[in-house]
Amino acid sequence: MKLNRRQFLGSAAAAAAVTSPIPAALAAVQQKNVDLIIIGGGLAGLAAANAAVNKGVKPLVLEKLQFLGGAGLFPEGSLGVNTRYQKEHGIKTTVQQVLDAALQYHHFRCDPAVLRVLIEESERTINEIQDMGVEFRGIRTMYGPEESLMTWHLFVGGAAEVIKRFVDNIKARGGELLTQTTAQKLIVENDTVCGVEAVNAKGDKLLIRAKKVIIATGGFAANKEMLAQHVFDSSALGMVEPIWLRGPVVDGRTGDGIKMAQLVGAGVAGMHTVAGNAPYLPDVPPINQFSGPDELKQGRCALAQPWLWVDHTGRRFFNESRGSVFVDVYNAMTSAGGVLYTIFDQQKMDQMVQKGAVLPFNAIVLAGVPLKALPKTWEIGMERGWAFKADTIEELAQQIGVPPENLVDTMKKVNKYAEDGVDPDFGRKKEHLVKFDMQKGPYYALKGIRAFFLTLGGVTVTPNFEAKNPQGDVIRNLYVVGQDIGGLYDSSYDLRCEGSASSFAMTSGRVAAEHAIKQIEEGK
Repeated sequence: MKLNRRQFLGSAAAAAAVTSPIPAALAAVQQKNVDLIIIGGGLAGLAAANAAVNKGVKPLVLEKLQFLGGAGLFPEGSLGVNTRYQKEHGIKTTVQQVLDAALQYHHFRCDPAVLRVLIEESERTINEIQDMGVEFRGIRTMYGPEESLMTWHLFVGGAAEVIKRFVDNIKARGGELLTQTTAQKLIVENDTVCGVEAVNAKGDKLLIRAKKVIIATGGFAANKEMLAQHVFDSSALGMVEPIWLRGPVVDGRTGDGIKMAQLVGAGVAGMHTVAGNAPYLPDVPPINQFSGPDELKQGRCALAQPWLWVDHTGRRFFNESRGSVFVDVYNAMTSAGGVLYTIFDQQKMDQMVQKGAVLPFNAIVLAGVPLKALPKTWEIGMERGWAFKADTIEELAQQIGVPPENLVDTMKKVNKYAEDGVDPDFGRKKEHLVKFDMQKGPYYALKGIRAFFLTLGGVTVTPNFEAKNPQGDVIRNLYVVGQDIGGLYDSSYDLRCEGSASSFAMTSGRVAAEHAIKQIEEGK
């Protein structure tokens, strides 16, 4: 199989050369003094290092994996407000509009001062990466024109291209990037963070003294114990299916930075919150539906088409016209037991294959592009237990495990709504109300589960991204950025501010590094 760059970096191939542990007796101790240490070489950490070298400081970046970028290789684009690109395209969204939308979405249970900085500074973030040579392929949205804030700038080459530009600039300006080097704990003297203890692939211990430390380890999406402790969307009573992690195959996001910060007194917030994304096919690994073969990407797109979704009882539970708004889908599925089945007749299957999808899958599979790989989707899906085909509706219901009478009744209701042109239950758009052939099969179904791609809880911070203790006091010399920050989200990811997670990672990294350097220059 030929792998593209993003697939290779997120695959098991990237972990092939694991160094065997060295006996402790043979390990060396190395000591070093630097101005700035950054723990984590993902999008936030590299943004911080990039900002530092631009200010003439040569940071030391510690990355525990064999490669840089981590989950930051996968975003398609990022939020920007009041950017040059928006102005060139007549988009007049303001910082206040985006901040108001975020605060309202989170029921004001978030930090407005930190959010304002992240939104205001996103203009500079996007403009600067454009100045570095990153090109845009448009501004896209999951919403209709009446709802969208038009903030999601899509990058040619995705965030992987941004990371490449950061790394090239960091190396060219003398920054030091150490991979396979794991930070183990913060060094503290007189209630002040003053360095990091780490271990490299040879087993050598590194004692690194630093004037400032930035934590950027990406959250705890790959730490099953922390997820079980803090995130209840999987295990709540009534859940038919747990949530699945849609992350890289090699995933270093195990909460290291959050735990290190807590050990020196940091407070945390929002640890229950994840960036939910649904629906996804229950195929391993889910990330292949994002960056893998066409039969999986197109299958994920087909799963979200707006003709009929039912829960494990065979009843509707959501307005299928909003199938592209993946956070809304995730939340609705959580209320409905965590599983859905999308139903098709032959006419709808033929339409997808010949004319394309009605709703897009992100910017990965666009509406109107024929889904020619769907026959293969069903071939592999029927083997793996998530695609179904039957001659009758009753037989299809038995295959997916819902009461046949409920599915028949639901389909009859949808046909009546299509005749009337109105969905009185959930308000599905008229153009998505299409009748099913109740007499002639075959009939098809796809099973959908909930996924998540980020954890959104972490350390509480100031607007300069200095770590705070539970009483709100700053922990001296310690900064926390990216997905290690807590207090920005209430119960779920905010898709109204599209592209916020990757944008907040880059912006927080830059702002933290610049503040840290200013403090160093002032002798603080």
